[in-house]
Amino acid sequence: MTSRTDIFSNLSARQKEAVQHTGGPLLIVAGPGSGKTRVIAHRIAYLVSVEGIAPWRILAVTFTNKAARELRERAEGLVGGANSGLQVRTFHSFCALVLRRDGGRIGLDSAFSIYDADDQQRLVRDILEELELDPKQFAPRAILAGISDAKNKMIDDSRLSKLTKSYFEEVVARVYARYTELLGTANAVDFDDLLLRAHTLFEDHADVLETYQDRYRHVLVDEFQDTNAIQFSLARLLAAKHRNICVVGDPDQSIYSWRHADIRNLTDFQTVYPDAKVVTLDQSYRSTQTILEAASGVIANNDERLKKDLWTDNGRGSPVTVGEAYDEDEEARVVLQEINRLVDEEKYDRSEIAVMYRTNAQSRAMEAACNRHGIAYQLVGGTKFYERKEIRDTVAYLRLIVNPADDAALQRIVNVPARGISPRSVDIIRSIARSRGTSMLGVILLAGDERADDEDQGLAGALNKRALKSVRAFADLMERLIEQSIVLSVVELIDLTLERSGYKRLVQEDKERGEERWDNILELRGSASTFDGPEPRERLIEFLENVALVSDVDSLEDDQDAITLITLHQAKGLEYDAVFMIGLEEGLLPHSRSMESVADLEEERRLCYVGMTRARNRLYMFHAFQRGFRGSRGAMLPSRFLDEIPPGCVETVSIRRNTRRIGAGGARSYDPESIKRRAAAPAQAKARTGAFRVADRVTHDTFGEGIVIEAVESGGDTEVTVAFGSGNGLKKLMADFSGLKKVVPTDSTAASREDPELGDAFLDAP
Repeated sequence: MTSRTDIFSNLSARQKEAVQHTGGPLLIVAGPGSGKTRVIAHRIAYLVSVEGIAPWRILAVTFTNKAARELRERAEGLVGGANSGLQVRTFHSFCALVLRRDGGRIGLDSAFSIYDADDQQRLVRDILEELELDPKQFAPRAILAGISDAKNKMIDDSRLSKLTKSYFEEVVARVYARYTELLGTANAVDFDDLLLRAHTLFEDHADVLETYQDRYRHVLVDEFQDTNAIQFSLARLLAAKHRNICVVGDPDQSIYSWRHADIRNLTDFQTVYPDAKVVTLDQSYRSTQTILEAASGVIANNDERLKKDLWTDNGRGSPVTVGEAYDEDEEARVVLQEINRLVDEEKYDRSEIAVMYRTNAQSRAMEAACNRHGIAYQLVGGTKFYERKEIRDTVAYLRLIVNPADDAALQRIVNVPARGISPRSVDIIRSIARSRGTSMLGVILLAGDERADDEDQGLAGALNKRALKSVRAFADLMERLIEQSIVLSVVELIDLTLERSGYKRLVQEDKERGEERWDNILELRGSASTFDGPEPRERLIEFLENVALVSDVDSLEDDQDAITLITLHQAKGLEYDAVFMIGLEEGLLPHSRSMESVADLEEERRLCYVGMTRARNRLYMFHAFQRGFRGSRGAMLPSRFLDEIPPGCVETVSIRRNTRRIGAGGARSYDPESIKRRAAAPAQAKARTGAFRVADRVTHDTFGEGIVIEAVESGGDTEVTVAFGSGNGLKKLMADFSGLKKVVPTDSTAASREDPELGDAFLDAP
């Protein structure tokens, strides 16, 4: 176990003050890069090693699995390993744990399913159809937003029906009531329910709450500025007995109001706890002084904040580079050019470089440019692994095995692979289930029981013999899989399910994407292997919960030799050696939806601040003269946030259209030797690659070997179209920029082909 000396080693005076405070509420205002994760981990170590608090009596909650995993690893490294019993979880994960253990007190079985956005929309569409309402007039997304808003205000469906002021709100209330009823029938919850039902459990059952209060003597909440009303109330309830609540956050980084986060939870913490000790961490260990001054200059224009003056010992560093491109394509090209220079000349790792933007749609130009120039990248928030069809289908089978009442999972796979159960048959099954207040699988299993036919003529009488036979075969399949889930590990159950259902054969017979889809399933299978152990069904429930609560950032791979493309919202909590912020224009950042509200505009400014403070050493901020967005194209004004950066922190670069490098301009000055090196780079690249011709064999660091099928001169460079093997397909690359190389021939015949005296005549020789 860590000694007192080790706990305080390499901590600043402010950090030590936060670590060793005990007895009562503590507010830590932590600026970006101020070492808050380190402080929380060392505070946990102090409580265990010095104050003698058992690790299992400490609860720490944060907002992403990635952040929870990092904090847990640091803390366990200090307190003595993974068997300490320390609880470090996300809010949703903690509430799921509570409901698995004690949800029976409010009528929730421990095998409940967690419905994702797709499941929720499917359910709302069914309800709208049942209520004879047009989904085009009442969009399921809008209905769900209204339901979510009510839940986050802790308003149930009966109370909402009394608060309606418009016909749309009346529809939301009607759908909400039926939605709640059907979730109950399906033994399912949505993400909002995890918080709301745990809160209800604590409020309605004082003995359950007291059990958790006695267990957790200290409650620590990270990223407190991102909590909503329910989360703050949960934290207060848990800490009410011992009052040892420690919250860490920064109001300048509150950017999730659309998720119902309430910045006032942090700014008003001292009102709720008048005796709270406040420690401000204003020393940054991440960014240069120039980056901090630039970011501080922007955020200083907000009124609703706790003032702090960020500083660092890291040195001033390079100025913030601000540049204008002609359009989004030139912006992407220039960004990649500068990334290439950072990698080649300044030896930056690609994995430590990120391109950030306001909306997901802005990734298009960057992705196209990366593919064109052969730059490896990982996209955060694109097609998510767990949203791929083969993954969702496999998980749906497992969900139904665990929770036979899960109608959403059943409807997804009841006829996948095709087994003769038509949409009409599914409608009949659903209608009978709804009329009886039971699950669809319950109806199907009853139809599969020959002895029940006389008693259950509903389904047997409604389906033709062929359909009924198919339904009974599905009933038999699910019955066998449910039985086997008691004894088989998660991996073994996945294997059996894929084999018995025919899904393995379906995927592998897909001639176009079968190999890729099967690889994805094997990846899922590999992740399931970590959930091996006694009580197989309990391990299966844990696995499915882990799948349900995964977030975009959790899939981010730190060791990939690739740049990261990520939205500013998703970048929260991350850091990189170099950050490129693109699309710094009025209407994008700040977003057009924020223009009429001071509060919304301040949140956009906080979003810009978050992006700027992700950078350790280099920060680039680009805007375009014109941009295509949402189907239209027009001239753009530079973002007002650029004008708020102190002039002494900025170097301005002018970007000439159709040039291949950033030109010197404004306050920027280049070392003459550096200019010579960069000017000579295209010629040196040409010398390395040689002239590419059709049928040349080439190789690329990312895409492997390929054959040139077209080579066209373009703007002083050569655009080379290459057919790569290993499933990489056709790629268009710029020869000077991509690192494309010819495969050097080794045999005498190939060597003679390259003889300059033979020219192209050799190609025509017999």
